[in-house]
Amino acid sequence: MTPRPLVLASTSKYRGELLGRLGVPFEQAKPDFDERAHDERWGSMPAADFALALAEGKARSLAAAHPGSLILAADQIAVLPDEGRVGVMLTKPGTQARAVEHLMRLAGRTHLLITGVVLYDAGRDEQSAVVDEQRMTMRAFGREEAEAYVREYKPVDCAGSYRIEDAGIALFERVEGLDYTGIIGLPLMATGRLLRAEGLLPADV
Repeated sequence: MTPRPLVLASTSKYRGELLGRLGVPFEQAKPDFDERAHDERWGSMPAADFALALAEGKARSLAAAHPGSLILAADQIAVLPDEGRVGVMLTKPGTQARAVEHLMRLAGRTHLLITGVVLYDAGRDEQSAVVDEQRMTMRAFGREEAEAYVREYKPVDCAGSYRIEDAGIALFERVEGLDYTGIIGLPLMATGRLLRAEGLLPADV
C-alpha cells in the first residue's frame, strides 16, 4: 500500500531540515493562516492548547489544496510562566530591537518553550496531536551581550529571540526537556510517534 503524501505546513528551513532527518518523503507548503490574528485568544485556554490550536489552524488551512494528504503542522510559543495568571507569551520578534528586548526580559529567568504538533488527515478530517515542553533557564547577561548576539545572528524569526543551534546556546544556564529538537521547532521523537501511527515510519515490534 502506497503511503499517502505528507505535507509539512511550513516553509521554515529549520523544520524542513528536522523532518528530513526522519527519512520520510514530504513536501513543504506555506499555510494560509495568520497566527497573530489569534493572539486575543491567549489566556482563554492553557498554553499547550493554544499552541495546538495554532498548529491545527495551519494544518487545516492547507486541506483544500492537498486533499487526501497528511498535513503536519507545528507552532511554538515562548512563555514566561511567572507573570500573571497565564504567563506572558513572547512571539517571534520580527525586528532586531524587539529581539533584544525579549532577551533582556528572559535574562536570568526560566521560561517555557511549548510546541504543539498536529498531524491532520485531510481525507478523513481527523487529526492526532502531541505537545512538547522545554524548560529554558537563561544566565544573567547584560544588554551589550544581547545586542551583540542579535546583531550577529538575527534571530528575528524565532520564538524567544534565540537559536539554540548557534551561539544562542551561550545565553543559557540550563535546559530541561525530553527532546532537544523540540527547542528548534519540531520535536522529532513525538513527531515520529504520530507518523508511525499512520504507517509512514516502521511500527514498533
